[in-house]
Amino acid sequence: MTDANLFEPRFQNADAAREHLEAIHWPTGPVCPHCKSKNATRLEGGKHRPGLVQCNDCRKQFTVTVGTVFERSKVPLNKWLLATHLMCASKKGISAHQLHRMLGVTYKTAWFMAHRIREAMKPTDDGPMGGPGGTVEVDETYFGRDKTKPQSRMPMRHMNRIVSLVDRATGRSTSIVFTETFNAENVSRLLYTRVDRASRLITDEAHSYKGPGKQFAKHESVNHMRGEYVRGDVTTNTVEGFFGIFKRGMRGIYQHCGQQHLNRYVAEFDFRYSNRTACGVNDVERTDIALKGIAGKRLTYRRTDALAA
Repeated sequence: MTDANLFEPRFQNADAAREHLEAIHWPTGPVCPHCKSKNATRLEGGKHRPGLVQCNDCRKQFTVTVGTVFERSKVPLNKWLLATHLMCASKKGISAHQLHRMLGVTYKTAWFMAHRIREAMKPTDDGPMGGPGGTVEVDETYFGRDKTKPQSRMPMRHMNRIVSLVDRATGRSTSIVFTETFNAENVSRLLYTRVDRASRLITDEAHSYKGPGKQFAKHESVNHMRGEYVRGDVTTNTVEGFFGIFKRGMRGIYQHCGQQHLNRYVAEFDFRYSNRTACGVNDVERTDIALKGIAGKRLTYRRTDALAA
């Protein structure tokens, strides 16, 4: 983010920030979050707070932040937009301590803001990946410590397993913290719901992929155990590149992540990767996509841990 960006009106002025948010969510005018009616009147001047609107059908009052992750926050809206931009523009993320220093809020507030923004980054249901003629890479990696598993002499056995899928055509990535036993039955349940069976599937040599792979148009794999990483265009290098960004961010920027929050951090990296510059999305556009995702998601401080999964 350049110095010029820092002084744009929507990052310095709460009214300008609200107008920007309204342009994203209400392009044709206010929409009531309670009854979805567009028959609304702006309440301006007097004792009314800026941006207040009243629905002429259900008679309830609201602002553009009602029903979003920004609702009931005392943090000025321009700081919310700036925090969102910083998280979207930072390839490997930005720590809550850095947000706390840059925004002039407490660390506790910055930490909670970051989690709310990660909620906004969680994808909506875009349908299965791939499709006829499409290629989807699937691989898994390990990160952190899964405290539900006993200690083992083999480090990977007590770490969190993260399975990621990358659509080569669109650049979209989807990742989950895989808490079940990594076998063909559980892997098939994941693949069948997230990948179009008309797709070409590329994985490593893990046996758990072989059975499910038969249900796809084509299943090819590389054998890492034998030192094979590329065979023509058969490779998992794309998804492994995503893992590289994820791990550098988690170890270098965030450093510590509670297991209960890992799903949100994974979603954050998925969001930036799926909307990266190589996919034709710049920092401003990426931020606006995240701002569109704030609707219909509420996260209170006390429920942060409970809703992390």
